[in-house]
Amino acid sequence: MADRLAALFSHFAVRAETFQAGPLCGVNSLEPQAGRGQLHLIREGGVDVHNDGTPEPLRIDEPSLLLYARPLAHRFVTDPSCGAQFLCAHMAFEGGASHPIAAALPPWVCLPLASVPGCAPVLEQLFAEAEATYCGRQLMLDRLFEVLMIWVLRELMAQGRVQSGMLAGLSHPRLRGALVAMHDSPQLEWPLEELAARAGMSRTVFANCFRDAVGCTPGVYLQRWRIGLAQKGLLAGQALKHIAADVGYGGEAALSRAFRAHTGQSPREWRKAALPQQ
Repeated sequence: MADRLAALFSHFAVRAETFQAGPLCGVNSLEPQAGRGQLHLIREGGVDVHNDGTPEPLRIDEPSLLLYARPLAHRFVTDPSCGAQFLCAHMAFEGGASHPIAAALPPWVCLPLASVPGCAPVLEQLFAEAEATYCGRQLMLDRLFEVLMIWVLRELMAQGRVQSGMLAGLSHPRLRGALVAMHDSPQLEWPLEELAARAGMSRTVFANCFRDAVGCTPGVYLQRWRIGLAQKGLLAGQALKHIAADVGYGGEAALSRAFRAHTGQSPREWRKAALPQQ
């Protein structure tokens, strides 16, 4: 069986940067950072989590994992003297808002650690490294958070916590083959009949099932995936003609038309707006 996550992570990397290992007491506000989410482990203690745009706080009273795939202001309120034990990392999603995983996840996800028993070995190593003073500690923590991110995605798909979008399609026992094929080889045409064959469905059943699960047609999904790859290439400074060939467009003009239809900007305009101003 093709690996559902391999192409995603090979094209769009996720990098962790650990920034907290210890207690947080009282009120702690975390402002959104462009292109970065956050992954928090609440190891011990109670906390009220106030998420921007959510009227009621989320109360956490057991060891839990809290993931923000996209920038979102949030605030932790804990006992001012005892606090709660946290292990936290910034998660930089390559491509920012166009990262397919960041775009597919809910604004925030909370998982009690007891509900993800498969993650126990990684969590144990994370907590051990957080308490140690070995050389390479920061590197180990960062890499372990990246491994934990893969575990989280596995668990969300296994538990059916993503009801629509790309991850819902990858969770589907038959649609996943078609999605992986598009991810692995975006430069190919992928007619509907061939994608349906990958899923072991008739053309009509596949088209309806794909739309219901993923939220768009296979053709629209393929275009979005191609444009996401093109955006990544633009940020990396690649020439437009090379990007066009890599993602399945006949030339610069064809890619530019599709890019403008998807983003409302030309590739040059989009790149200029996306790159930090010097």
